[in-house]
Amino acid sequence: MEQWIRPYIGQVSMYEETHRQEAARKTVPSDELEEKALVALAKEGNFTPTKIERDHAFLLQLLFWFKKSFSWVHSPPCDTCGSETTKQGMGVALPSELQYGGSRVELYCCKYCSCITRFPRYNDPSKLLETRRGRCGEWANCFTLYCRAFGFESRLILDFTDHVWTECFSNHLGRWMHLDPCEGIYDKPLLYEKGWNKKLTYVIAIAKDGVYDVTKRYTRNWLQVLTRRTITTEALLTSTLTSLTKVIRKGFDSNLLLTLEERERNEREILERAVHSKEDTSVSLPGRLSGNKEWRISRSEYGSGEMSSLNSSNCPVRACVDLHVTQIYSAFSPILAEFVDNSLSVSKAVDVLEVFKDILKDLNSSPYMSRSSSIKPISEISRFFVHDMFSSFVPLLNALHLKHDYTASGGVDIILANDPVKTSLALPVAFDALDDMIQILNGSGDISKVSASLPRVRLNRLHSGLVLASGEELPFGIATSAFDGTHMTKWEEPSGAKGGWIIYKLADDQKCELVAFELVSANYAPERDPMEWVVEGSEDEGSSWYTLDKQTSQKFEGRFQRKTYEITSSGVKSNAF
Repeated sequence: MEQWIRPYIGQVSMYEETHRQEAARKTVPSDELEEKALVALAKEGNFTPTKIERDHAFLLQLLFWFKKSFSWVHSPPCDTCGSETTKQGMGVALPSELQYGGSRVELYCCKYCSCITRFPRYNDPSKLLETRRGRCGEWANCFTLYCRAFGFESRLILDFTDHVWTECFSNHLGRWMHLDPCEGIYDKPLLYEKGWNKKLTYVIAIAKDGVYDVTKRYTRNWLQVLTRRTITTEALLTSTLTSLTKVIRKGFDSNLLLTLEERERNEREILERAVHSKEDTSVSLPGRLSGNKEWRISRSEYGSGEMSSLNSSNCPVRACVDLHVTQIYSAFSPILAEFVDNSLSVSKAVDVLEVFKDILKDLNSSPYMSRSSSIKPISEISRFFVHDMFSSFVPLLNALHLKHDYTASGGVDIILANDPVKTSLALPVAFDALDDMIQILNGSGDISKVSASLPRVRLNRLHSGLVLASGEELPFGIATSAFDGTHMTKWEEPSGAKGGWIIYKLADDQKCELVAFELVSANYAPERDPMEWVVEGSEDEGSSWYTLDKQTSQKFEGRFQRKTYEITSSGVKSNAF
């Protein structure tokens, strides 16, 4: 047991070296992840998070970023021509590979040019910052370095049934949290036993302050796991881990030792409770997603093969933080009115909207804490925009939490008005609303008709309600994504092919008459588009329902296509839909 664990102790010690942490931080778009973390909290209604909440949200964004920025290697592409390769066996490591712990080197032959490509399995996380590829060992090794680089207490988790991942101590949760960088999944420790159908034996955590047996966090079948733990006795395992931990802690001061011992006691209690806790059957855990299908099946980690994502059939009631969506939609009314008053052609109106879109692009590319842009009346269309049209765009700027100042040269400077996170939350909605408006104008040929029809669809949009759904995909396909006004997100019902439902309850005991609704097709998989549905209303918050609209044989011709439906049975006020 000790001979298997000891090499990882040396590997984990690398994470504490200052030059490695600095190198790791330089490769991360920290401001971008910080912004995404704050926006994620804002979408939950938390615009003033504590440092602990911000840190937790940043860690999750770091995980999602890493998942996209690191590459999985089944067989590497040919170094010569880029074609597919097949494994030929193992090679002798070169000095340049041994320098970074690449003692194991896989050899692959190109199917096209027959050249040999080397794939050294580097253990040095600094080298992995450069190569950014590998399998679970490389992924967990590099990601754990990133976690330490940003100050998170982290542990490398060694699964003796051949997998590796990370744990970080979450001050927000008050406990250690599971993070699998290969899968992009967090805080789902039963993923392997329940989703992958793994027959776990030993799950060992290796950290800068000790070595720990955390198997009980990852199983609800402890007695069965015990029958498979045959490498050593339980008493000898405990003795070995204790001995290794004492060596690691040599030289630690007494206060730190007391803190670590207290944390160990707390964790033992948590692990004992975990073993006997009831399994959450509402959350469906997928089989392994990383690696090609044949490889996953050969390792018996494919699971049922039915689930391709983490999802829940017992969704919580979620609050819609979407007042900004309603404000942005409403802000287009004075813009259209100005188009009509100035008798603009469709082409010129589109040019005006494109000018404003360029402004938003400039703002979007600026650091989120200090966004700014300027409009200089150089071209004919920019002069027309500043002198004749700009005042009609001020409500839209207000909805984006932006303010403006006129310059001495006749231009306009635009800067943040208050909370930068509110602007970050609203900008994607404004981009999509502008694109929709440009598409509507180009398709109509008549601005006055668009101006007359828009209020019924976009003005007085419902907002700030509560949402409940029959199911959702976690963490990106949650139910409130159906109402957040942006194409970047979507509600995903895992069992949607069999039917599903979503309920929107109005806020503050409101009742209103629903006159229209819109549906937008998602980014891919046309076969997932809804084809038929029923819209119902309720006067008693969902205890009883009546039909407002019914559609059959509906078809979306493209992605992100917006379709509007008007309610013909008017006059009924409801507090839930």
